[in-house]
Amino acid sequence: MSQSADAKEAATTQHEPMRSVHTNNFPQILRQLNISLVISTYQAGKVIILRADDEKLNTHFRLFQKPMGIAVDRNKIALGCSSQIWELNNVPAVAAKVEPIGKHDACYLPRQSHITGDVDIHEMEWGGANNSELWFVNTRFSCLCTLDKNYSFVPRWRPNFVTALTPEDRCHLNGLSLVNHQPKYVTALGETDSSSGWRASKANGGIVIDVVSNEIISRNLSMPHSPRWYGDRLWVLESGQGSLSICDCEASSGDRATGKLQTITTLPGFTRGIDFYGSLAFIGLSQVRETAVFSGIPLTEKLNERICGVWVVNIHTAQTIAFLKFEDAVQEIFAVKVLPNMRFPEIIDWDEQLIGSSYILPDKALGDVPPERLSIN
Repeated sequence: MSQSADAKEAATTQHEPMRSVHTNNFPQILRQLNISLVISTYQAGKVIILRADDEKLNTHFRLFQKPMGIAVDRNKIALGCSSQIWELNNVPAVAAKVEPIGKHDACYLPRQSHITGDVDIHEMEWGGANNSELWFVNTRFSCLCTLDKNYSFVPRWRPNFVTALTPEDRCHLNGLSLVNHQPKYVTALGETDSSSGWRASKANGGIVIDVVSNEIISRNLSMPHSPRWYGDRLWVLESGQGSLSICDCEASSGDRATGKLQTITTLPGFTRGIDFYGSLAFIGLSQVRETAVFSGIPLTEKLNERICGVWVVNIHTAQTIAFLKFEDAVQEIFAVKVLPNMRFPEIIDWDEQLIGSSYILPDKALGDVPPERLSIN
């Protein structure tokens, strides 16, 4: 794998005392595409907004308890945490008032929280009609779920080899891809039906499952994560190899799909969390600690030093064109999501004054508000 000339030049950023190093072209890429990124790191307990600030890359941190899965659209973000799912809504009128005035083009405010209990929420996606239904991976109970205000969670699907709904993390279900607004592909670390049974074969027992048919379409993978249907292809991060791959899951010309992974590129870290924009893939990398969970996988055996950060890869050429490397406090990344058409968004974790003075009303009710008071949101 080669790097472009731009990718060899790096600048240093320091913010909220977490240091990072990035290629000089990273902010330019975000600015030209008119996007920003939102990233979760459960290890550091933070959500990170990655955004271009003129010629610099701004890494903006917000505190949440064990943030993992993120589901986004322009109007809302769902964030899976240790025992709850937060929903934050974009309120443009509030964005106009956030310091520095006039710089932010979106502001996500907490609107509601759903208590799930400790279910080890992994990936999440908005689906259904008008993206109104939130699907999430309930790893502890080995199932896909949706929400209902009367329950902690509503189980909707689980692998056919998992025989019981029980909080035993039997196969470490982790990744989720929706196609046509419905769940289609998931990843798991083992085809196992016992408490934490996946751990015994974690180095090469990973699988990809077709949710609709409940068939395993790919086996013998090293800790697969983050399946994504993009450009009429199924992309998979084989995390234990540190790679980005394409899975042969769709039969063509009468041939049978093989389920084999074609490695596109290998990166210097545990690949987990990916999103696409145009020809670019934004991929999360983790150092992965020397623990029983990560011991014995190919990545830790071939790389003594692993990197935590975000890599930008051209999916047509497999070339790394930019990267961000975190140092010190941030060691693991879980989710990476693109916020399209947002250059400088804000996320509010819990600003008592701002939340207390922001009022969101139906359009009909706004007709009764005196015009001079409409600046109060």
